[in-house]
Amino acid sequence: MSKQPIHPNLDQIELNSIFEAVSDPIRRKILLDLSEKGESNCSTFLVYAPKTNLSYHMGKLRDAGMIFTRYEGTQRFSIIRKDDLEKKFPGLLDTILKSARLESSQEEVSELKV
Repeated sequence: MSKQPIHPNLDQIELNSIFEAVSDPIRRKILLDLSEKGESNCSTFLVYAPKTNLSYHMGKLRDAGMIFTRYEGTQRFSIIRKDDLEKKFPGLLDTILKSARLESSQEEVSELKV
């Protein structure tokens, strides 16, 4: 059995850690994908960063208490901790995701103009 990653308890999740985690556009894209697709294999996000860099970003989201990651053999699956985040900071996750969607749609429009 593989060792499972450590996740902060609900009382250990801090607002400043969440803000730090979502300050990076790659992590916002990962959250947005997780919110739309549900639990996903970490390789799903290789379009955003190389494997080593992706591990760093996933770790930041996990350490902030935003995602839960489980190992299944050599694969890692992650999901947003929606219930925990809503309990701790009501409405915050929805606001972050709405902002990330807006940012993503603005990037698509900018790319079309080029």
